[in-house]
Amino acid sequence: MTTNLDGALPVRRVAVSVDAPVPTGSVNAYLVGDDPALLVDPQRRTEALDDAVADVSVEHIAVTHAHPDHVGAVEAYAEATGATVWCRCGREGRFTDQTGIEPDRTFVEGSELPVGDGVGVIDTPGHAPDHVAFETAAGTLCGDVAIEEGSVAVAAPEGDVRAYLVALRRLHARDPPALFPGHGPTIENPRATCERLLRRRLDRERKALAAIEAGAHDVDAVVDAVYDRDLSGIRGFARATIVAHLEKLDAARRVRFDREAKTVELL
Repeated sequence: MTTNLDGALPVRRVAVSVDAPVPTGSVNAYLVGDDPALLVDPQRRTEALDDAVADVSVEHIAVTHAHPDHVGAVEAYAEATGATVWCRCGREGRFTDQTGIEPDRTFVEGSELPVGDGVGVIDTPGHAPDHVAFETAAGTLCGDVAIEEGSVAVAAPEGDVRAYLVALRRLHARDPPALFPGHGPTIENPRATCERLLRRRLDRERKALAAIEAGAHDVDAVVDAVYDRDLSGIRGFARATIVAHLEKLDAARRVRFDREAKTVELL
């Protein structure tokens, strides 16, 4: 699917199916521009993505963050196209560990990748510590900050709920024409989606705090109170999510959370 906005670089989305527990069962790779073009988040080589890459002149490759489901084909497409490979400055080691190659160049918040009139970079950590988003006139490639339905993972040890809420608020304030997410369809109403995701996180935090006030004194007790449903097959994920929330509440001095013992008490 290609998004064309008058005067803006075209943004083409190619959904790549993956055998992993990710939202929608696929990851979106994006091509921004034509000649030159920027390839973002290639998870693996597929015929559809190969065809899309062949239709343009890929001169740059970047990722929103270095989780395995977003970087699996960075090396392959770098070799196939000879493109310049970029990563967030200060995160080179993480990038190389996940992609198998060293970046050619780095960017920081405020950098512009040399495609068309420039593709801007903004820091959006929370889902992952190295997470960034890429701004174009047609919309913002937001990776795993937002999704049209459901929610994305913000789970310990990498997830940081405080940073994630800031990232959502930044996207809400910037109010781009659209959000191009890492999973699922284009988000046509960015502000409404950001508001929904903010409410969801804050509601979970309120439930966690209420559980502690009602007598829950360890992570598992908080998990049972917050989710109140069968967690077969996903309990580990739910537990990591609650730990991330408790870390935020601890930082705000609402509770005392013992990360080793996994116990919690009100302050």
